[in-house]
Amino acid sequence: MTVSTRIRGALLASAVVLAAAACSSSGPRPSSSTSSSSSKGTSAAAAASNPTGPPGAAVPRPDHVVVVIEENRSAASVLANPSAPYLNGLAGRGATFTQSYGVSHPSEPNYLALFSGSTHGLSDDSCPATGSPYSSANLASVLRAGGFSFATFSEDLPAAGSTVCSSGQYARKHNPVTDFSNVPADLSRPFRAFPADLSTLPTVSFVVPNLDHDMHDGTVGQADVWLHDHLDRYVSWAFTHHSLLVVTWDEDDHSAGNRIPTLFVGPMVRPGRYAERIDHYAVLRTVTALYGVAAPGLAATAPTITDVWAGG
Repeated sequence: MTVSTRIRGALLASAVVLAAAACSSSGPRPSSSTSSSSSKGTSAAAAASNPTGPPGAAVPRPDHVVVVIEENRSAASVLANPSAPYLNGLAGRGATFTQSYGVSHPSEPNYLALFSGSTHGLSDDSCPATGSPYSSANLASVLRAGGFSFATFSEDLPAAGSTVCSSGQYARKHNPVTDFSNVPADLSRPFRAFPADLSTLPTVSFVVPNLDHDMHDGTVGQADVWLHDHLDRYVSWAFTHHSLLVVTWDEDDHSAGNRIPTLFVGPMVRPGRYAERIDHYAVLRTVTALYGVAAPGLAATAPTITDVWAGG
């Protein structure tokens, strides 16, 4: 064999390897407002065909997840709002779901849906007359059954386990863990108990700001400052400790068909804008999938969000 023949053979083999590598690395990508028209079409087709996956689809397992629940704002009133520089900075660092929806109005049924996969037929914000009316599976119960931990940290809650309907700017309607008899009362904690040592956080936590700081009574700007002052420490820590932040809203302000902002932020997330339709059940399904536990209620048949994970 001549030298030129050997060179041509080597070049052909290299071309085959490169082509195979290119094929194996293809997959869905987040949509981007700066993409070309052809790449937008490709991204939209990928999102339509495989934006989410069935139970068991490949997902990461964060060391911790913190879910912050805000109030009564449409996606359009928060995303790109100059009054929310911190939130929009988080959006730039993480996954922004542009077609995320609440499941009901008013607030309380949405919190129940996110926590337990059901609104339990509730159509108002009523405080239970006595005790905790529900005993069905929920995020806390399935995590605990799987060997993981859960707690809710509510701003202005007067004491751990309190079932008071309101206290200061705390509202029980925004704290679904108190409505379940199969969840230990001490898993409902004041936000002041949010640990200084973040490694001691439960596996999954809900954070519920008070009415002034969740955009219910206060402004978008007030909530943005509160999030920066109280959660940025966790965000910085999460990026070096394989942990995840989820920021979502219970419902919109009746202006946008219940379309709300939802953000996933962490080192395992591919930043971008994602256009698949999700709701509280899909978010709950995804959080349970991260830890391989059974999703409760309607979340059991909701899709798992799979396209946002780096390397997924």
